[in-house]
Amino acid sequence: MPVARCLTIAGSDSGGGAGIQADLKAFAAAGCHGMSVIVALTAQNTRGVSAVHETPSDLIHAQLEAVFSDLGVDAAKTGMLFSRTTIETVADFLAEHPVPLVVDPVMIASSGAQLLRADAVETLVGRLFPLATVVTPNLPEAEALTGLAGAPRRVLAERLHELGAPAVVVTGGHGEEAVDHLFDRGRHVEIPVERADVAATHGAGCTHSATLAALLARGHELEDAARGAAEAASAAVRAGLAELGAGEGPVDVLGFRDRAPV
Repeated sequence: MPVARCLTIAGSDSGGGAGIQADLKAFAAAGCHGMSVIVALTAQNTRGVSAVHETPSDLIHAQLEAVFSDLGVDAAKTGMLFSRTTIETVADFLAEHPVPLVVDPVMIASSGAQLLRADAVETLVGRLFPLATVVTPNLPEAEALTGLAGAPRRVLAERLHELGAPAVVVTGGHGEEAVDHLFDRGRHVEIPVERADVAATHGAGCTHSATLAALLARGHELEDAARGAAEAASAAVRAGLAELGAGEGPVDVLGFRDRAPV
């Protein structure tokens, strides 16, 4: 195919900063045709999430079938999945339609809202981790998934691998050290991350995992894709739109500030 096809399976952010909206922007920036399966609608802005409406399982399955049966998928990513039922629906389909898969285990929004129910964590680990090419938790998510609060990233990555993830990137946006930690086939690789003092981090994690999926869709090896994702997420924060909203502004992966005014 002349154009790589990349699918996001996640929730919609009405504020446009994270979720499906951030993923589609990241896919475009990385040179992929983006497609979406929306598993939940959120009422969301830079200050927080005020409501969540879950998509029925039959409609989730119908969206997946529509995309895979016609356009095809070179790589996919999951983001917010919210419930055990949704995870099972997605996992059942992907088990029968395997593609390179980035699992971003979105648990808590940057505003603090819970985006994965407590009773769904075991299902996420047990059903989706084994289907993944790579799992990309941030530091708090990695600690929550492993129960190893305060552990070094290399220990967290190894434990997540033991839980079923073939490869792991513990991202570097949290914690004292600005580094993404990749664990793949027994190798530990530290990827430096440039931090920017900009109050516009909303969607940074989504941008990272979506870019990683897009680069896998374009045929990059995992380490190269992880490095590209780190660079894209850092640049998107650095260019972030802090003036939008009263909370953390959205990242800007498309370089809106560099565009000439209409």
